[in-house]
Amino acid sequence: MSTVTAIRQPAAGYFETLLADQPQLPASQLASINALRTEAVIQLNVLKLPTLRDEEWRFTDISQLTKLSFSPALGASTLEAADIAHLYIEEASTRLVFVDGIYAPQLSSVAIAASNSAVVVSNLQSALATHAAAIEATIAAHLGRHAAFRDNAFAALNTAFLHDAAMVVVPRNVALAAPVHLLFIATQKEVASHPRCLVVAETGSVVTVIEDYVVWHQPRWQEEPHFTNAVTEIALEDNARVNHIRIQREGGKAFHIANCAVSLGRASNYQSVSVALGAQISRYNLNVLLAEGAECAVDGLALIAANQLADTHTSIDHAQPHGVSRQLHKCIVGGSAHAVFNGKIRVRQGAQRTDSVQSSRNLLLTGKAHVDTKPQLEIFADDVKCAHGATIGQLDSEEVFYLNSRGLSDSVARSLLTYAFGAEIIERIPVASLKQRLEQTVLEQTSSPS
Repeated sequence: MSTVTAIRQPAAGYFETLLADQPQLPASQLASINALRTEAVIQLNVLKLPTLRDEEWRFTDISQLTKLSFSPALGASTLEAADIAHLYIEEASTRLVFVDGIYAPQLSSVAIAASNSAVVVSNLQSALATHAAAIEATIAAHLGRHAAFRDNAFAALNTAFLHDAAMVVVPRNVALAAPVHLLFIATQKEVASHPRCLVVAETGSVVTVIEDYVVWHQPRWQEEPHFTNAVTEIALEDNARVNHIRIQREGGKAFHIANCAVSLGRASNYQSVSVALGAQISRYNLNVLLAEGAECAVDGLALIAANQLADTHTSIDHAQPHGVSRQLHKCIVGGSAHAVFNGKIRVRQGAQRTDSVQSSRNLLLTGKAHVDTKPQLEIFADDVKCAHGATIGQLDSEEVFYLNSRGLSDSVARSLLTYAFGAEIIERIPVASLKQRLEQTVLEQTSSPS
């Protein structure tokens, strides 16, 4: 039996502090999950939290996180559907809701699964009860197989806490017309949650998944810290298509660390849009592995101000020939905020006829705003077409002047241009109501003082 309380003398003492006196996790009915948890606990004995001395973290100081104490939520949520109705997405009749890391069935809806019994949209525990044989095989094949935790302290921590998860499994040649909404709500201060998502799109299937991290605002605590440590694994089999929209809009003093690993089968297609708006410190690691003829588009937007830090690290790995990847990442940085982007494109030996383009574009709104960007190409094949580039700048004074000449005030002109810069990414979201909501959010944030 695996328990998180088995940890002894973790590096730097942080895990020992974080996990001290935590309740013991019950054993899973699946031996494979117990084995994963046990291995993660062992890794936490040797892994160290990253510091500024680590190359992959040299721009992102998380020492503030180590000075705080977090505990998991102990009880079920008392929220009712009316409390969070404003967080629901019109097109998504199917949603899984987790509150402070705990599945909330009274807030969830599984309309798609109810209409097609072969589709699994459920939390892990319920899926094991209703689809035991199929889910056990899927879990054995995918859970913990794509998101590496042996050299990643936060992924290991998530896996050590693995008890429940959001599960989406779309059978062969099934196309879901409506999106699936995975909603993770933070409602308590000083709580650590470890969301886990597993999405499997079988051969020829199509699905849109919205992964949504929000804070439920209560004036008495909304600016208090909480810690979200998420891991998502997405597996596309041959000729499958997945649209993945990820929204992070947590509290202003939250810490948000996330790892997402995507594996693309032959001739599959992965379209991703990630938007980071909240948290005091956020870090998103996205790793995409492409098989032969696979295609991906990985787009992102970080819109931050005040003293926020938003760090995005991506790796697109062309492992086989004829892969296509496109990436556009934008940062809008105001106040004294700091944005980080590190994007690596790797073309392995033998991955001929790879076509890859990456662009990092960054807009600074104040003299104290700061961006560190590092696009990278590692090419080990000779018949490829690859390009990358990065820009950092302020609003074009000529464009501002043009709008001034058309009667707009300086502040309105600057807000409009800033909004247009970010809206290019939002426009790529294929869910109309969510796109409209985020456009309004971007417009409001770009119109307010930095």
